[in-house]
Amino acid sequence: MDITGKKLFVKALLEEGVDTVFAYPGGTVTDLFDELYLMGSGKIDLVLPRHEQALVHEAEGYARETGKTGVCLVTSGPGATNTVTAIADAFYDSIPLVVFTGQVPLNLIGNDAFQEVDIVGMTRGITKYSVTVRDRKDLGKTIKMAFHIAKTGKPGPVLIDLPKDIQTATGPSEYPDHVDIRGYKINEGVHLGQLKKATKLLKVAQRPLILAGGGVNIAGANELLEQVVNITHVPVVTTVMGKGAIPSDHPYYVGSSGMHGRYAANIAVSKCDVLFSIGTRFNDRITGDLNEFAPKAKIIHVDIDAAAISRNVVVDVPIVADAKVALQQMLEWVEPKDTDEWVKQIAAWDHENPLEMRRDKGMTPQMIMEGLNQVYDKVTYVTDVGQHQMWASQYLDVNKDKRIITSGGLGTMGFGFPAALGAKMGHRDRDVVCITGDGGFQMNMQEMATAVVQQTPITVCLLNNYYLGMVRQMQQLFYGKRYSATCLRRRKDCPEHCKGPNESCPPYVPDFMKWAESYGAHGIRVTKEEDIIPALEAAKENTDAPTVIEFMIATEEIVLPMVPGGNPMNNMILKSK
Repeated sequence: MDITGKKLFVKALLEEGVDTVFAYPGGTVTDLFDELYLMGSGKIDLVLPRHEQALVHEAEGYARETGKTGVCLVTSGPGATNTVTAIADAFYDSIPLVVFTGQVPLNLIGNDAFQEVDIVGMTRGITKYSVTVRDRKDLGKTIKMAFHIAKTGKPGPVLIDLPKDIQTATGPSEYPDHVDIRGYKINEGVHLGQLKKATKLLKVAQRPLILAGGGVNIAGANELLEQVVNITHVPVVTTVMGKGAIPSDHPYYVGSSGMHGRYAANIAVSKCDVLFSIGTRFNDRITGDLNEFAPKAKIIHVDIDAAAISRNVVVDVPIVADAKVALQQMLEWVEPKDTDEWVKQIAAWDHENPLEMRRDKGMTPQMIMEGLNQVYDKVTYVTDVGQHQMWASQYLDVNKDKRIITSGGLGTMGFGFPAALGAKMGHRDRDVVCITGDGGFQMNMQEMATAVVQQTPITVCLLNNYYLGMVRQMQQLFYGKRYSATCLRRRKDCPEHCKGPNESCPPYVPDFMKWAESYGAHGIRVTKEEDIIPALEAAKENTDAPTVIEFMIATEEIVLPMVPGGNPMNNMILKSK
């Protein structure tokens, strides 16, 4: 029996086990929404965000927290184009999404119809697969392909563009239970010869080091990595996206490396003789000057994406494999090593320049992160992008009970709050804390309405320094303190060349406490160190609505260490100028 495209759409979602769809209606998808309505409640939770970019970020948070594929549904034209930034974010951070966009009827495509855009063309470079369905009989196969491609291999977003007449046209009712895609091959094994070679290099190394990236977290290979480290005693550094690949209190964990990495971690990378990298693309935030990256080391690179290997850093032992598969095999071969002297040397570097902020000038971001470490036992932290993101990476305890979700590859301001909501919707019985800044928060703060109506009582830790802090930091260090377009209090009548906060500064807008109250949320403002813990504990008890804790931090606080762009990773700024 033939059925309409919209009925097959709903059938496909149910067959794929979809329980949540992040969706915003519009003219070209009204038929799909109507079919979802007719299906009845209890099968699929339809979440109505307040903006399409935020909608996709919510799906990202949901996917990262649950391990499922996030599903989005938006209308054509501006509904579709509003998703582009978040789709790119998911692409660069390997988050599985299936994004359905409405499209004008087939006969109007190419005629500049109302709300017509070529969203497939726009997203081709930031999706694993992007396609317009042009024949009703292909709809089931196309949706099946989308879910398969999004989740397998290196995960990522897939976009399906659905013309309005395809949704109402009749066709086959069958939804395939599997799909064979010509030219799409998944590497499910590992080259044993290359992996043996890598294991032997680690065995003979005097100063071995493991660099763990986000691929370890994506593959769920955290426990396997810990087992390998426990046997070999090889120290570990992580990328920002790799935070949590090994517990942050593990005796062989050094810290994060890269532009804002721990001093000891960056020096260890520059001094090691074998670097075993797994699950990272070696982007510029990790490598700095490519000619000076790990200059003394034989480099092993394990990554599921063949295109990522030797693209930035030419490696000695390339291994195309899923992190979990590679580590599982390595467990059969690795042996204990005597790394005591090497570990002592790394500890000495850490003692020489410890990761520590001053404690004699009031409340600092480090104190806030330490408060979070103390109050929360089982939690998912979700950060926005900026200085607070780096402080979270530096000072938060992360392990199997404390996870962190962040935007790494694209670095998308506005990610944190909606992604935190998505994470909470994925695990409603779990504490979720959003760590954000006053700049990034305002990019998607309208989602407080979504948070309230969806009854997601997350805690928002808003670090307010009155500025776009990360840009201001660069202006302070490299641009002679010429603070251009970074002060969020600046008015038209302010002095042209202001050098920083003073008594004549205008009040900050909005008042986040009154703003939170207007949405039916809770607001707490913290100005002193002794109020950090009480505020966090109070927020944790608020289960009826979200709580915004506004931490008033000093404008002058900057993220250190810092490697100036393009410099070797051992060339770090350790003190503020």
